[in-house]
Amino acid sequence: QAQLVESGGGLVQPGGSLTLSCTNSRGISSIKTMGWYRQAPGEQRELVAAITYDGRTNYADSVKGRFTVSRDSAKKSIYLQMNSLKSEDTAVYYCNADCVMIIEGCNPINQWGQGTLVTVSS
Repeated sequence: QAQLVESGGGLVQPGGSLTLSCTNSRGISSIKTMGWYRQAPGEQRELVAAITYDGRTNYADSVKGRFTVSRDSAKKSIYLQMNSLKSEDTAVYYCNADCVMIIEGCNPINQWGQGTLVTVSS
């Protein structure tokens, strides 16, 4: 079984909403910060949202005010609620540990998941 599994992607019209889920089979309680990343065709993977163990969040300017990241340690999962979706949000979305908000003791997971594709189109 893959350690990181993303789900919830699909085709949605501009202005629509979608919620993504990410489950780490080994849990997230010991990870300081978990983040959502996305990679559009021909682009570098970028961090779009992150949440720390104590609930602090950070968002890329491009998604601020539209996306909300949350976590549920009991379910070993983080989530990304995506509202007011734009065509620019089209990408494959991944999750992994993040080291930007808290660098100390940060250990990204070596094996990325398959990601989940979000396509925003009319």
